[in-house]
Amino acid sequence: MEVQLLTPDVTHEYWTMYFDRSVMAPGPGAGVVLISPDGSRLCYAICLHFLASNNAVEYEALINGLCIAIKLRATRLYVHGDSKLVIDQVMKESSCTSPLMIAYCQEVRKLEDKFQGIELHHVPRRDNDAADFLTKLAAKRKPSLSGVFINDIHELPVCTLEGPT
Repeated sequence: MEVQLLTPDVTHEYWTMYFDRSVMAPGPGAGVVLISPDGSRLCYAICLHFLASNNAVEYEALINGLCIAIKLRATRLYVHGDSKLVIDQVMKESSCTSPLMIAYCQEVRKLEDKFQGIELHHVPRRDNDAADFLTKLAAKRKPSLSGVFINDIHELPVCTLEGPT
């Protein structure tokens, strides 16, 4: 007699995400750390190959992290970032003033709809050191370390180029 073990469905448990940005030579970089419900860590260094402000790179980190979480089939997510401005804009505690920031914020809202539960939290910079390390790795264009995924982005997403709709 064969016994089949049920695979636990972890899609309804919370994942945790940390994101950060760095704008330094030779180019801007973003870092994302995703922690699965079972504690597994996935680290992403995102190299941006276009000029961008600190806030734009912070949004790139957040948006890329959300897209990665969606691809990993995470349905519930705790998001932590050290940019109070970006967190406040997404949480509607602060308004966006530039068309680019409005477009970025709208893109985050579209992605939020793909989760059953999502919470964004501001954390002090000292509590975001793993994502910060990845941003510097990406910004310096250093070769990948074992266990770190490198994503290269060569242009702003179409949604942000078109501006708000």
